[in-house]
Amino acid sequence: MVLIERTPCAGAAPFSPLQRSTPRVSREASPPSDPILPYLRSIKKAIDEIRAHPECYHAALEQLKIYVTECIDKYGDDYQYSTDPRLLKIWILYGDAVSDFDKVYTHLEDKRMFLEDALLYESYALFLCAQGRALEADKVYGIGISRKAEPLDHLKKMHINFLKQLEGIVEKSDEDAQPKPSKIQKREFSVVDPWSDSTMSNLLTKINGGLKKLTGYHKSNKIYSGKVPLTSSHNALKNKVVELGGRKYHIKGSSGTGAFAKLYKASVDGNTEEIVALKVQKPAFPWEFYMYRQLDMRISDIQRPSYGYAHEVHVFADVSVLVCNFLPYGTLLDAINSHLVVGQHMDEVLCIYYTIEMLHMLETLHSVGIIHGDFKPDNMLVCYPSEEITDDTFRSETRSGQNQGLCLIDWGRGIDVNLFPAGTEFLGDCGTSGFSCIEMQEERSWTYQVDTFGLCVVAHMMLHGEEMSIVKVAGTGGSYMYQPKLSFKRYWNVALWKQLFTTLLNPGSNGNHVGDLRSLRRSFQDYMCSNYQLLVKLNQLLTKQKASLCSS
Repeated sequence: MVLIERTPCAGAAPFSPLQRSTPRVSREASPPSDPILPYLRSIKKAIDEIRAHPECYHAALEQLKIYVTECIDKYGDDYQYSTDPRLLKIWILYGDAVSDFDKVYTHLEDKRMFLEDALLYESYALFLCAQGRALEADKVYGIGISRKAEPLDHLKKMHINFLKQLEGIVEKSDEDAQPKPSKIQKREFSVVDPWSDSTMSNLLTKINGGLKKLTGYHKSNKIYSGKVPLTSSHNALKNKVVELGGRKYHIKGSSGTGAFAKLYKASVDGNTEEIVALKVQKPAFPWEFYMYRQLDMRISDIQRPSYGYAHEVHVFADVSVLVCNFLPYGTLLDAINSHLVVGQHMDEVLCIYYTIEMLHMLETLHSVGIIHGDFKPDNMLVCYPSEEITDDTFRSETRSGQNQGLCLIDWGRGIDVNLFPAGTEFLGDCGTSGFSCIEMQEERSWTYQVDTFGLCVVAHMMLHGEEMSIVKVAGTGGSYMYQPKLSFKRYWNVALWKQLFTTLLNPGSNGNHVGDLRSLRRSFQDYMCSNYQLLVKLNQLLTKQKASLCSS
């Protein structure tokens, strides 16, 4: 059994058929109000026997199987125990005993039992792992997390540990493989354009089964037939009511037009206090909803607010509508432009603050195998901390809703690295002018550079008020490095900025770019904590900026 050590002592006596007689569960004199209690006692006794007397392993194991099977046969579907964690544990032992946890999980799904208990998904995933079915185990963790099974943080932690162990196994098998392929041979099988029509089609097919189980996913094979055409012009939809999934969305106006979608601001069911963003896309495109649910699964609750939320998606044959959170303070691009229109650039203290935010976001994202793919200032919503920023804010290793400064949105170009074979690299251009990383410009393969280059461009825009041009500078021994064409102002903290751009524009081959992001973040945080006046100035600048953007 998976949950009990299998190995008996080397000198264990052979098991006698006489010991196979059906064990009797001790009964109360009168029918108990808790009829599974005698089974629980007998099961515990059998497990204790297995652990204390390995020489009796086989006999005790057979008894345990009989107790568990008899209990499930009698009370497995009893409504009295439909939320009792004790019965769930017996179901888990039963699935282990009959070596058919697939059947158990399917049965509990059909009966809608224990679907909010993290132990169900964790146990089933362990069973799948023991059978070498790692991809299925990953999906089971994902389903449990999307259903917010409790304790959710524990389930997320187990999922992350599972992904790390899986990565380690893959790396070890790669090292042990003989003969080792050349770098050229590896590239032939591990380079793909993540945004090509064929790749996206394959990925959507791959995740289709899992999508249907995600909370908030609604699909119809019919064409959208609502009274208000979703593909109408922005002005035509203003003040109209769109009905989706039994809810009424009153369109307040347009909140922007992206390259692939139209965005609307809307109130919900007549409640002017409940405002959401509707993202209408034609043809239908559920990928972004999938990415939001991956964020739900992989990012800790305390840091999750920094990546936006999707409440639900409605997918029709011709169009899809993603319902997201709406934040009222505009984008980081708006903040940058608010300084430029008065002939100024963003103050360096603000630049440092937002750079710390971006470093922390990418550090967290990349550590769980997610790439944003469209990292630019108009995809970052500005947030304002509910309390004054102190040195404790910067010394903390986590970001929460109380101290976040940016919220990264628009996940339509997001990449789930876990859907690709280990070691996969990417080709293809991000399609956003000024944000194509060096590898894209030189038609080389890339991975996380698409995001880290974007961070450099955003930092450059904050400092200089314009997009970044790069130059290739020759070094000693035929080496070279990339750096921004514009020089740093002498009154800036040149050492900090030089370290940032040098590190991110010239990634090493040590494979520890997340560690590099963390080191850079901490160096900026240490600087902010080195002088109290910097914190005072930052709070003043944020207050002024908030007032300016809200009034515009």
